[in-house]
Amino acid sequence: PKTLWDISPTVSPEAPIFPGDEPYRLNWTARLSPDCPVNLSALTMSPHVGAHADAPLHYANDAADAASVALDAYLGPCRVIHAIGCGPLIRIEHLQHAADGLPPRVLVRCCERADTVWNPEFSAFAPETVAWLATRGVRLIGLDTPSVDPASSKSLDSHQQLLRLDLRVLENLVLDEVPEGDYELIALPLKLAGACASPVRAVLRAL
Repeated sequence: PKTLWDISPTVSPEAPIFPGDEPYRLNWTARLSPDCPVNLSALTMSPHVGAHADAPLHYANDAADAASVALDAYLGPCRVIHAIGCGPLIRIEHLQHAADGLPPRVLVRCCERADTVWNPEFSAFAPETVAWLATRGVRLIGLDTPSVDPASSKSLDSHQQLLRLDLRVLENLVLDEVPEGDYELIALPLKLAGACASPVRAVLRAL
């Protein structure tokens, strides 16, 4: 039986991003040759490409950056809940079937298959669902779409709930092969000074 699930998409120039965001680019600054002992690359990308952890700075001025967030929320017991085909918003009723004894981390699978091209019609969290999860002791939420708010949102109500309730979030996960149930989550953000988010290599491990 599988004991480790990699729930991170490949980061590449083809990775889907919000329109106007900075795509992934890789350039070589040195190449292995008789005159050079190494290959050396340089990266340019938004920290929101691929699986990532938003920092509070993403949705509030003077809030914590990626380097400042505490790491404990990103590591520990986690439940994957399936809400496949839930529509535009993940509502409380989509999660209630798996809500008994929730661990502090909840990842929601909305997609039969995670999108590999930009699709603005992705599922997001209803803000009342974020608040309901917080009342049940959840400290981190995540999902397999680009954002906890709809692509068209200007008020970012679910992000503002994260701020108000001091929750952490993971976005752009790949949960295609992950059965509903409990796991250990490991998805640590990088210590990026001043950044509004950080890429993560998110994995789930069987308990």
